[in-house]
Amino acid sequence: MDKAKHIVVLGGGYGGVLTAKKLAKKFKKSEEVKITLIDKNTYHTMLTELHEVAAGRIPEDGVRINFDKIFAGRNVDVILDDIHSIDFDKKVLEGRVTCTKYDYLVLGTGSKPTFWGNKGAEEHAFPLWSYEDAVKIKHHMWEVFGKASVETDPFIRKRLLTFVVIGCGFTGIEMIGELAEWRERLCHTFNISENEVRMIVADLLPKVLPNFHPKLIDKTTKRLEKMNVEIMLNSGVKDVTKDCIEIDGKGKIETNTVIWAAGVEGSDIIGSIEDDNLEILARNRVQTDEFLRAKNKEDVFVVGDNIFYIPEGSDKPVPQMVENAEHSSATVANNIEATIKEKELKSYKPAFHGAMVSIGGKYGVAQINTTKREFVFSGFLAMFIKHFVNFIYFVEVAGFHKLWKYWMYEFFHVEDRRSFLGGHFAKRSPNFWLVPFRMFLGGMWLYEGIEKLIKIVADPTYIFLLASKVDVTGATSEAATEAVKALAVPEFITSIVDWSMNLIFYTSTGEFTFMAVIFQTGMVLAEIVVGLCLLGGLFTALASIISVVMGIMIWASGMAPFEMLWFIAGGIAMIGGSGSTFGLDYYVLPFLNKRWRKLKFVKKWYLFTDL
Repeated sequence: MDKAKHIVVLGGGYGGVLTAKKLAKKFKKSEEVKITLIDKNTYHTMLTELHEVAAGRIPEDGVRINFDKIFAGRNVDVILDDIHSIDFDKKVLEGRVTCTKYDYLVLGTGSKPTFWGNKGAEEHAFPLWSYEDAVKIKHHMWEVFGKASVETDPFIRKRLLTFVVIGCGFTGIEMIGELAEWRERLCHTFNISENEVRMIVADLLPKVLPNFHPKLIDKTTKRLEKMNVEIMLNSGVKDVTKDCIEIDGKGKIETNTVIWAAGVEGSDIIGSIEDDNLEILARNRVQTDEFLRAKNKEDVFVVGDNIFYIPEGSDKPVPQMVENAEHSSATVANNIEATIKEKELKSYKPAFHGAMVSIGGKYGVAQINTTKREFVFSGFLAMFIKHFVNFIYFVEVAGFHKLWKYWMYEFFHVEDRRSFLGGHFAKRSPNFWLVPFRMFLGGMWLYEGIEKLIKIVADPTYIFLLASKVDVTGATSEAATEAVKALAVPEFITSIVDWSMNLIFYTSTGEFTFMAVIFQTGMVLAEIVVGLCLLGGLFTALASIISVVMGIMIWASGMAPFEMLWFIAGGIAMIGGSGSTFGLDYYVLPFLNKRWRKLKFVKKWYLFTDL
């Protein structure tokens, strides 16, 4: 190559981020390729979780990941700019503050809400398609409930407490489900009767979630009705004003809150493209060939929502969903590499596996498709599948860092039991109540360790933690005596332990090997170290885990006294950060965390948390 090829990814949504990461992986050892991602924000937004922020279930930063974290340690430059035009002949992107040339361009600018020509809706309704939209809705909900709590005029109060969501697709159903679930908390906070709050979801379509199995449609309808949500179907929007919405066949509904979730179209930049060789089809989507190149443009590739491509054997274009962004990013990255290296390109052959919709944090529906049949799930299983799929996507975007934050917000820091696991993992109490127990457990381990260390110092070859198979004196060994009083162990565990111990700790004649001396000394020293760590509150999570493991090992050996049960139970209770109060962890862990986060491999592999 004469010079470094410049690949520009326009847009930091799912498709753009995944494409940039895959390209960075393919060209990580190459200095002949430069990769740049351009976006108008400094962060990537998890669009599928916006409703959770909008309805106050998770904090605002739960759907946002900064690009500097995503691309840390990777060959991807990020430019903050709002691109307003593209010159495909000169291969130039023109923005408000930059002018960027490219050799290969990836269009991944995503979508925006479509209002179907309803000017009133565009002006007065709240869209839900960006981080800013979600935050705005959340603050608006607090505002109208606050106003209603002090409003004496019954008509104004009724209008303030009426909420309408337009759209019965995925976004609309998830949004109204979250609002209905949030109602109890808002009413409690502002001392308003739940009976005063009216929530409506409406659509021109004849049924909710029209692409789902009839069984799931029925379950969704019943769930919303159970949550006191009014469902208005076959109902088109005539007009939206600041104080009301007019719905065909339903008349005017007085409300200050209309949330618009009735479909999307391609972004403004795609809609503004003026190039005779580029085909812009339905809802501002770019016609592509089978390799996901823009038609008639071998140096322009398209990813995610911007694609208009009908796969072989299908009569519909690929859907605008996250799974399409994931699949298409792999195809685009592969074909750009193949183009640069003059190799054979691969056709886009997506296999979509269904969709999951949450109706609040506790209930959901899911439809999973395989090559042979279709599976439908609801309730607990559907929510489990939704979270599992999210785990996969989030690991791809930001690894452990995002996954940890997701776990915390969805299961451990959740309020009002708004999780499909309820509040069982979210019941938190101040850690200082665990301090006496932590110190007692540490003291017991220290006492046990010192008592045994005295015997080891006196005679390092005297083995008392393992049962002796040779007793020349005819006396019963200390370990054998203890085994008689030990907790029962299932036979299959005993057989496994005996096999491993015979392999490591005994000779063919039944005498102890040198490994038995090392093991015993190590166990005793571990008891002392664990005891000291628990007493001082240092690395208590790790010390507690080791405490549990040692307890299980002693039990499995067949020599655990009855009190070993509370050693194990106590260790489990200590794992959740018992040293963060009146312990050294309060000082040491933040100090180490700051330095840990500065390491290059930690940034690259997202081995850190923000919580």
